Amino acid sequence: MLGDFIYSNPTKLYFGENSLDYLNDELKKYGKNILLVYGNGSIKKNGLYEKIISILKDNDKNIIEDSGVMPNPTVKKLYEGAKLAKENNIDLILAVGGGSVCDYSKAVSVSAWCDEDPWDKYYLKMEDVDNKIIPVGCILTMVGTGSEMNGGAVITNQEQKLKIGHIFGENVYPKFSILNPKLTYTLPKYQMVSGIYDIMNHITEQYFSNNDDNTSDYIAEGLMRSLINSSKVAINDPENYEARSNIMWIATWALNTLIAKGKSTDWMVHMIGQSIGAYTNATHGMTLSAISIEYYRYIYLYGLEKFKRFAVNVWNVQTEAKSDEEIALEGLNCMENWMKEIGLVMNITDLGVTEDMIDKIADGSFILDGGYKKLNKEDIITILKRSM
Repeated sequence: MLGDFIYSNPTKLYFGENSLDYLNDELKKYGKNILLVYGNGSIKKNGLYEKIISILKDNDKNIIEDSGVMPNPTVKKLYEGAKLAKENNIDLILAVGGGSVCDYSKAVSVSAWCDEDPWDKYYLKMEDVDNKIIPVGCILTMVGTGSEMNGGAVITNQEQKLKIGHIFGENVYPKFSILNPKLTYTLPKYQMVSGIYDIMNHITEQYFSNNDDNTSDYIAEGLMRSLINSSKVAINDPENYEARSNIMWIATWALNTLIAKGKSTDWMVHMIGQSIGAYTNATHGMTLSAISIEYYRYIYLYGLEKFKRFAVNVWNVQTEAKSDEEIALEGLNCMENWMKEIGLVMNITDLGVTEDMIDKIADGSFILDGGYKKLNKEDIITILKRSM
C-alpha cells in the first residue's frame, strides 16, 4: 500500500427486501420539513411513491416535492431545487431514484444556504462548503453511480457545455441509504446495463493506477469478477435476486472510496465521457462504454504490468507462449466481448457525436494525471476519433 491515508464513511446502509421499513427509524432523527426529490414519475407507477408518502405522513412530516430530476441534472434545475429547499427551511432531503437524483440532492444540500453562485463556487472554483448543509437520505431505484455512499455530485451546465463532478467531503455524504434490490427490477435493460458499466468503470478507474502489491487491487479484482458473473445472469433473468443484489452491493463498494486507498487513480474515461454527455445528453454509463476500450488500448503499454494482471486475474487469460503485450490485449478483447454481450454502446457515433463536436469535446475534457499516461488534447482527439 502506497502513501498515508484516512478512511471514514459515515453513511449508514440498510440493505435487503425489507430495508424500507427502516425509514421510520431515520425520520425520527430529523425535523418536520422533508424535501422529497425524484425523477419523472416512475416511482408513482411502481407504487413506491405511495409507500414513501404514507411513511412520511405517519411520521407527521411536512412534504415538499421536487420532481422532474433529469438523468443529467442541470444547473438550472439545481437553482430551482436550492431555492425550494431554502424557502421551505428543509430539514432533510429524501432522494428517491438513481445516481442522478442522489447527486442532485447532494448538490441542493450544499447550495440552498450558499450566498454565492453554487455553480461558480463548487463546480468552477472547486471550493469547499462553508455554509449550512442540509442532510440527505437516499432510497435507490437504480444502481451504478455509488452516489448513495459518497460525496460526489455531478451537474451539467447546458449553456457552457460543461458536465462537472465535485467530490465533497464526508459532511455531505448521505446520512443513510436504503438499498432494496427488488426496486431495480423494473428498470429498462438499457438503463440496467448502463449502470453495470458505470460500476465497472468506477473500478477500473481506480485499478489502473500504481503497480505496487496493493490490497485495494485484490478487492477490485474480486468486485469485477462478481460483476461480470452477475451481469450475465441479470441480462437474461432481470428478476434474479441474487444477481441484482450482487450488482447493487458491488456498485456501492466500487465508489465509496475504499478501493481508492493507496491508489493515485485515473478517471480520464469519466472526464472524456462527461464531456460527451455535456454535448449529447447521452446516458452516463454509455458515454463511458463508448470510449473505454479505445482509451485502454491507447494507454496500456504505459501500464503493461497491470493490464497483464487484469487479463489473468479478472478474465482468466492463459499466459503460456504469449508475450506480455499479447496477454494484456487479450484481456481487453475479453472485456470488449463482455461489453458487447450485455448490450453496451461501443462507439460515440451511436450517442450522437459528430465529427464537428470532437475538438470541443476534447476542450471540455478535464485532464488529470493519476493514470499511466497524462493525456494532452491531441491524445484525447485521437481516442475520440478511434471511438467513432
